[in-house]
Amino acid sequence: MNYLGIPVFAVVVIALSRTEITDARSFSIDFDNNTFVKDGEPFRYIAGSLHYGRVHPLYWQDRLSKMYMAGLDAVQTYVPWNLHEPVPGTYNFKDGADLEKFLTTANETGLLVILRAGPYICGEWDMGGLPSWLLRNQDIQLRSSDPAFLKYVDLWMGVLLPKVKPFLYANGGPIITVQVENEYGSYPACDHVYMRHLLQVFQSYLGTDVVYFSTDGPADNYLKCGTLQGIYSTIDFGAVDDPQALFDEQRKYEPKGPLVNSEYYTGWLDHWGEPHQTVLTSKVARGLDAILKLGANVNMYMFEGGTNFAYWNGANGDLTSYSPQPTSYDYDAPLSEAGDPNEKYYILRTIIGKYKKLTPGPIPVATKKYAYGKTLMSHTATLYDVLDKIAPYGPIRTTYPISMEDMQQDFGFMLYRTTLRSNYNTSPLTINGIHDRGYVFVDKIPVGILKRNTHVTLNITAQENSTLDILVENMGRLNYGCCINDSKGIIGNVTLAGFVLTSWQIFSLNLEKALDLKRNSVDVPSEGGTPSGPLQIPSFFAGTLPTGPQEGPQDTFLRMTGWSKGQAFINGFNLGRYWPTEGPQITLYVPAFVLNPTQNTLVLFETEHSPCNTSDPFAICSVEFIDRPIINSTIPPEDLQASQRKNSDSQTFWRENEESADADFGEHKLLKNERLSGNKIQDVDETWGRDVVPGKGSKNGFDLSSDSQEAFDENTIIVDSKKEWKDIGKEVVVSATEVMIFLGGLPAVLWNFFIV
Repeated sequence: MNYLGIPVFAVVVIALSRTEITDARSFSIDFDNNTFVKDGEPFRYIAGSLHYGRVHPLYWQDRLSKMYMAGLDAVQTYVPWNLHEPVPGTYNFKDGADLEKFLTTANETGLLVILRAGPYICGEWDMGGLPSWLLRNQDIQLRSSDPAFLKYVDLWMGVLLPKVKPFLYANGGPIITVQVENEYGSYPACDHVYMRHLLQVFQSYLGTDVVYFSTDGPADNYLKCGTLQGIYSTIDFGAVDDPQALFDEQRKYEPKGPLVNSEYYTGWLDHWGEPHQTVLTSKVARGLDAILKLGANVNMYMFEGGTNFAYWNGANGDLTSYSPQPTSYDYDAPLSEAGDPNEKYYILRTIIGKYKKLTPGPIPVATKKYAYGKTLMSHTATLYDVLDKIAPYGPIRTTYPISMEDMQQDFGFMLYRTTLRSNYNTSPLTINGIHDRGYVFVDKIPVGILKRNTHVTLNITAQENSTLDILVENMGRLNYGCCINDSKGIIGNVTLAGFVLTSWQIFSLNLEKALDLKRNSVDVPSEGGTPSGPLQIPSFFAGTLPTGPQEGPQDTFLRMTGWSKGQAFINGFNLGRYWPTEGPQITLYVPAFVLNPTQNTLVLFETEHSPCNTSDPFAICSVEFIDRPIINSTIPPEDLQASQRKNSDSQTFWRENEESADADFGEHKLLKNERLSGNKIQDVDETWGRDVVPGKGSKNGFDLSSDSQEAFDENTIIVDSKKEWKDIGKEVVVSATEVMIFLGGLPAVLWNFFIV
């Protein structure tokens, strides 16, 4: 039997084939219609960034649910190579590094995934995610077609990509696009052979039908080196009133296809010693609205910043400058460092609601916070007391200093020691290669601090046969720009009175081996100097937290009043660096899941000066756990002046080199004028109450129903408190409702979150 000249069985086969194609999961680009296509239908995504390595794994579900309820279609995340391969050939995919668990959780939450697979990621992460052990080869050319580099890239991708493949959208998983490298146009190598090699490796494991993409700043000098045929070119920029002008730059390299901003900046990153960075909620909302009006795809970077636990923070700089990032990666994002929805969250949710129907149901509330109160601390040991314990293999003996990487140590501290062969009277000790902070001791007496690039010389007095010790702290490797091959320790000669010092002993230190020390009965270092001077011998202190709430552990914040600089551990979990004397971060975030229901032990390694001095009857050797963060404190006047000079220089550079002062190019290549001039140095207690628009039928001014537009008149726009904003034909409505809602929370469960 025939139908229109075609055998009936053929018609049936065609019909069945068409049904199979329709039912098959697929994600691709329709270049003719300038759109993504998901399962045969045009698709535009609204996404947000969250880095799984910066959030405790037992909070992944909480954060992803809040993103989903904000109206996001997808979560964008980086894969930090150095988190997963701490030593060559040894791989970690457990606990906080469980990528497959994170992807599964995103999928179960209803979020798609935009995976930024590296090998380089930037992200204000140590060395941009590249393993520091690569630097043991001093001639290696990172992010290039250098065979020495590609050898390890290929091995790593051979482990990572097979794990990723089952999670591709076509295979039933959440991953719709995969990024190859990151902002490569901002790196001076401009090696297209390298990029082609990466694409071939990705395709060999994941296939050729995956949407691969790149992202770069919207300018020729970035895009010309960051783009490659077979990799879809996207751009990144912050809040501007006319995003079309920037998307026109993308069109120069992608004449057809969807418009994509892969990093729309909701805030900005911080540096130690500089003001906490913020971007006006009104400007972020207006810019997002303008992008979505164009039908463009957008990823908000960050939607939650999270925390640089342990030693994972990166740094910005070059050969002559160095600015490390703090432990908090709050980023002024819609979800705070602790994952709490803030004013920006609800306002952006409202903007998103103009363009898509939001999911019905309540928005997950902020996790519970608890002020555990003061914890008395006791001195347990000085660095010298426990040197054999934290350096169990003893020193390595060398003629000249060698780097941390050559010592096969990635993070933390190393001690360099030599014996002086002459008498010295206020003689200049110079270390041009101090990376990054050096504490100098003569016969175990602290004499001063050396700082990378800025303070590399210190006058010392010493006798023949005196012991010179230099404790060097790695404060985070450069993660962006020309100089990410950022070796740590002492990377050059040490001179004293103009003569090169030789015959060194180098101790590789593991602080975690001192976390179980018993407390001394007195709070005075047991040897070397007095504790009352401006510098003390680096020492360990321990204390037990007061009893917590009956319902179990809750999030809290460690306030370090009276302390100077060091590393904090709770129950063996490395919370990160504290440096309240430098700011802007004063408190450290403590997730509930690192706390026990009963006894909790805090250990501090204080490198400079503690309040624990028994010769002062008014000194209190304690810390305090409070129920709110302080990450925007006033910074020292001299640091503020330096920061303002740096900001002024950046503004001049911007005006001279870019047509638009509103554009944002790259993750931190340039800073926006508003970020530079709009900072307010104020006490944190003055910043909690903010004004928002009360919605009809809403709770606390924010609609929690399925469609946020029900809570707002369509001609009403929301602004920051006490800010004027004249928008086209929009009515400005301001009222006084506090945003932060400290309700609800998750069940408190103890978890050992692995951090190297």
